[in-house]
Amino acid sequence: MTQSKTDLVEHKPGLIERAGIEIIPESDRTAKPRDLFWPWFAANVSVFGMSYGSFVLGFGISFWQATLVSVIGIVVSFLLCGLIAIAGKRGSAPTMVLSRAAFGVHGQKVPGIVSWLTSIGWETFLAIMAVLATATVITQLGGDGDSIALKIIATIIVAVLIVAASVLGYHTIMKMQSVLTWLTGAVTILYVILAAPSIDIAAVLARPDGGIGQVIGALVMVMTGFGLGWINIAADWSRYQKRTASDGAIVAWNTIGGSVAPVILVVFGLLLAGSNDDLFAAVQADPIGALATILPGWVLVPFLLTAVLALVSGAVLGIYSSGLTLLSLGIRIPRPSAAAIDGVILTIGTIFVVFFATDFLGPFQSFLITLGVPLASWAGILIADILRRKKDYDEEALFDANGRYGSWDWISIATMVVTSVIGWGLVLNGFADAAPWNNWQGYLLFLVGGTDGDWAYANLGVFFALVLSFVVTYFARAGKIRRQEQA
Repeated sequence: MTQSKTDLVEHKPGLIERAGIEIIPESDRTAKPRDLFWPWFAANVSVFGMSYGSFVLGFGISFWQATLVSVIGIVVSFLLCGLIAIAGKRGSAPTMVLSRAAFGVHGQKVPGIVSWLTSIGWETFLAIMAVLATATVITQLGGDGDSIALKIIATIIVAVLIVAASVLGYHTIMKMQSVLTWLTGAVTILYVILAAPSIDIAAVLARPDGGIGQVIGALVMVMTGFGLGWINIAADWSRYQKRTASDGAIVAWNTIGGSVAPVILVVFGLLLAGSNDDLFAAVQADPIGALATILPGWVLVPFLLTAVLALVSGAVLGIYSSGLTLLSLGIRIPRPSAAAIDGVILTIGTIFVVFFATDFLGPFQSFLITLGVPLASWAGILIADILRRKKDYDEEALFDANGRYGSWDWISIATMVVTSVIGWGLVLNGFADAAPWNNWQGYLLFLVGGTDGDWAYANLGVFFALVLSFVVTYFARAGKIRRQEQA
């Protein structure tokens, strides 16, 4: 598929965004860096962030270790998203189209498939959380949370909200996120105030320190659950930025918007989980609903509404971008149709898990950590490519396999494949019973003490894939990038 600048059409803001993966015209690029705060903040102010307190402490580390891990992991992971967002301003196209500069126009389909599967996985996870939270809170109110009719209604409402917003597109989502920011933020503050008396500081501080392997494992989990979970869509929200926008401002607003709420929420979640072993265990099965069990009855309805809306907010960003990724793979349909297709997949996945699956958290997390390795490798490659470039992208060449970026960049593809294979060898399926199909991983852990060693659950493979891919690309492709920019 070849596209020239003369093929570009102006997409006037309307009820439904018509722009797909094509270049956004200059006249439509009116956003400012500070506008990036709203979608990232709204998608990450969810009370679900508090559940990570239980997940982090589950690695067997102390409160202070968990706090340090959470702050560093959240901020650094969203900083990496900010670096990817620079590409959106330079090329005014979706993330996976801009990635063609590093992988080639056709070669990009390799990481594109990984990105699409990851986005589908995360948005389905968020939709499932919303449905389960609804059932748990209804039970707390005295209703029948296990009612099939209730779960069907909740599933329909959640799916319709997510799909409708993603089909309407960028402008609607930006307006929706700015409203949700205030709503979810206010109720989350109320939750913190009401839940604060449940904190037992003595119990929290009594938790012993964990080893370095446990700390690294918790850090990788935090980075994967927050910024790295969004990194494959980071440029989708900066493609409407003015070409004169500051790179530093784009990185800063992306990082601030994404990390400020999770840092506060996760630390508060650490205090809650460290105070109550029953809550600590309950969050593992129902991350949102369990948090409602310590609230008075009168606040359960607003808690439910904001919890569901926050989860929906995150899923909307995911499904919007997964639709763009689908188009970047060569599917020739309008953007709203692509979002609708992904919405159908999300709905089917949610129905299967809510009504038929006996366990989903284990298999789901195992699936996502498996995809997290090649996604981290892709991120390292693209970040190195972005930092090496000094000029804006050749917009026509992003759609022309005969252009300066070529059809296949074998250095990038080989780097991604090799680092992923090594990375999978350094991660371990932590859900062997629930996801036995993933027990093939960890074949290189004998290098760091084996599957019973301190480093077994550190998920070193994610770090390895990210850092090694960055280093290899930064040096191995320097000359090629320089030649591309001189062509």
